[in-house]
Amino acid sequence: MTDILKIENLEVVYNDVVLVLKGLSLSCAEGEITALLGANGAGKSTTLKAVSGLLQAEDGEVTAGSVLYKGEPVQGVIPERIVRRGVFQVMEGRRIFEDLTVEENLRCGAFTRPRSEAARSMERVYEYFPRLRERRRQLAGYLSGGEQQMCAIGRAIMARPDLLLLDEPSLGLAPLLVEEIFEIIQRFNRDEGVTVLLVEQNARAALSVATSGYIMENGRVVMEGTARELLNNPDVQEFYLGMGHGGDKKSYRDVKHYRRRKRWLG
Repeated sequence: MTDILKIENLEVVYNDVVLVLKGLSLSCAEGEITALLGANGAGKSTTLKAVSGLLQAEDGEVTAGSVLYKGEPVQGVIPERIVRRGVFQVMEGRRIFEDLTVEENLRCGAFTRPRSEAARSMERVYEYFPRLRERRRQLAGYLSGGEQQMCAIGRAIMARPDLLLLDEPSLGLAPLLVEEIFEIIQRFNRDEGVTVLLVEQNARAALSVATSGYIMENGRVVMEGTARELLNNPDVQEFYLGMGHGGDKKSYRDVKHYRRRKRWLG
């Protein structure tokens, strides 16, 4: 299967001194969902920003390696051009325009598309998120957290991306809403054939919809495999699904950090 995204030996530095990504390599197969998992500070969001071109806004820079999208390098390309090539990132924390209505927010996602597509794309968003249709005239700032996440993902759908980058879509949401949103992400991927790179701390939710996955720690990939392999891996169960080897729930605090690093990086 063709890889739509290929990251090879990527290094990213912030403010000329802080090395965040340390030789990162991963790929996303066209038309599939790839999960990128890891704890806070592992470098997951930085990876997405290296693909979407948003590093520059935060004094970040690719200092080594390459990011290839459809076989062409995109490191150093401005974000607007990357969006026009078919890459759209949904930022962590939703980042909607609170003083605009839901419908106005959605229309912002279509700024790179012909106007003739807008009505059809809007209808497609409302089919995935019927709640947004009910609230289309409402100011987005008054939506619930789950509805704001729906609005942010709907805005991405309006852009008709070939590669959708999702940064922590489950953040701050109740379990039932997480399940609903992940089901919609999976349906969108299946119906539209859109490739998804999904950054998550909720490993169980992410791997339930992904085909394959990578686990990051300290700027590097420490484990990769199919979603099923990762779900069945004892280390993943212990440290990311909260289960001990005997099936008992296990707190991260019960296990010293060096044990994980010794097992995964040794």
